Amino acid sequence: MLDLRPNCECCDKNLPASSNDAMICSFECTFCSTCVSTLLNNICPNCGGNFVPRPIRPADKLVNSPASTKRVHSPCKAR
Repeated sequence: MLDLRPNCECCDKNLPASSNDAMICSFECTFCSTCVSTLLNNICPNCGGNFVPRPIRPADKLVNSPASTKRVHSPCKAR
């Protein structure tokens, strides 16, 4: 199951489970749409893959499958 990370790995912006701003690659690396478009040029710095919008987990599903609280942060540089 998708591990909903709570933040952008680049700028550390909060990305709650209900966020429409979260983007993921095929390895579920998580970034905000601003970093994806302005710094990363839609290329994941970890794996080289592209990004798609992260699905929103319905609130009732968060009860049994909560979003992660583990933050991953490694500031990105412009590509």
